[in-house]
Amino acid sequence: MSTWALVAATTVRTWDEFKRQAGRRMVAASPQASYMGPPPPMLFGIPILEVELSGDGSVRSISVTRLPANPEAANTTDYAIEAVRRGAPYGDISRLPKPWKWTEVFLFNEKRQFKPRSLD
Repeated sequence: MSTWALVAATTVRTWDEFKRQAGRRMVAASPQASYMGPPPPMLFGIPILEVELSGDGSVRSISVTRLPANPEAANTTDYAIEAVRRGAPYGDISRLPKPWKWTEVFLFNEKRQFKPRSLD
């Protein structure tokens, strides 16, 4: 469970800063569906998403780059997409280099709780 509150996103200067802020926002927006701390040794599912944003940090599109290898974890992809949408908007990114896209790896445990890889 997260201790971060979902507050207004700050303006970031680099994509690395953005990714950490985005990860914190997704966790804060989904406290019951996320976990912190080290990932378990055996992950339940690992979907990977590519997220395209508008300059104001709103989500333009979400593409699935990789589905979980575990067929029982197929629905974790939907959970990851929901987490991205709940964390939006991600703040003004208009000064970051284009394209305004980022890839996030979601680490799901056996309880189907996620941790964004950007927070490791």
